[in-house]
Amino acid sequence: MRIFFAGTPEIAVPSLEKISSVYEICGVLTNPDRPKGRKGIITPSPVKVKALELGLDIHQPEKLDSTFIDTVKNLNPDILVTFAYGRIFKKDFLDIFTKEALNIHPSLLPEFRGAAPIPAAILAGKKETGITVQRMALKMDSGDIIDQLIIPLDGTETAESLSIFVSEKSSDLITEVIGRIEENNYLPVPQKEEEASYCSMIDKKDGLIDWSKPADMIERMIRGYNPWPHAYTYYKEKLLVISGAIIYKDDVPERDTPYKNGEVVFINKKKGIIIKTGEGFLALKKIKPQSKKEMDYKSFINGVRDFEGTVLGE
Repeated sequence: MRIFFAGTPEIAVPSLEKISSVYEICGVLTNPDRPKGRKGIITPSPVKVKALELGLDIHQPEKLDSTFIDTVKNLNPDILVTFAYGRIFKKDFLDIFTKEALNIHPSLLPEFRGAAPIPAAILAGKKETGITVQRMALKMDSGDIIDQLIIPLDGTETAESLSIFVSEKSSDLITEVIGRIEENNYLPVPQKEEEASYCSMIDKKDGLIDWSKPADMIERMIRGYNPWPHAYTYYKEKLLVISGAIIYKDDVPERDTPYKNGEVVFINKKKGIIIKTGEGFLALKKIKPQSKKEMDYKSFINGVRDFEGTVLGE
């Protein structure tokens, strides 16, 4: 069984590594090296780094044109496995693969089709998410389902921690599916289109906290946008990244005038910096001030004056 693997980010690396330990990988498709960081240093994708380590044949075309398609045909691949490659495949490319063209998608399809299903599950407050191995189709994430793994969520996951878990579990699931395809022991099931939901690409501006939103929604933002683009606000016109918080349900000090949304109500020495939201209160636990390292709320408070009574975001 000859596998052609397509992927780019870190989440795809364990699947590449696991498949290569069991099957022959005849080629790896990943995005071209790109500038990264403030200095714009040309950097290979995590998948390319692992493929080099494994001594695999690497392909990084700018365009998936006829020349590239002929190159892949000459590799005589049986199965395509793609995981977060980052570009759409057309029919002439998918037709190359004699057994199957598979996609690993980190949601329970047809829920959260699209580019950011892991943050989407957290932002929506889902009690479970999962991994789907599907047959690739021309319409995004719409192909028949071959297998799924359900992942319970306990409400503490960040996009980073959930991505790490998904990456590890995906490697086992996809390897098992390839084995079943090899034995012709699988039955793809069509998705129910009427149940489909979608998530879009995340933009930097999505992380800006609107303190008029309910506390539970902001708390999910803080987890769902960690590690990027992070949930953030402003304090004295400087960026303030909020990287950890919990919903605060204890009593708050009473006063004659109502608290403003985003106002620092008081400092609870045991639970955090208490902020008024549109519905309820939030206790900030971890903060990263502009141009500084992340710190706990106690360290932050030690470095600022008169923070209580401040209205964040103004």
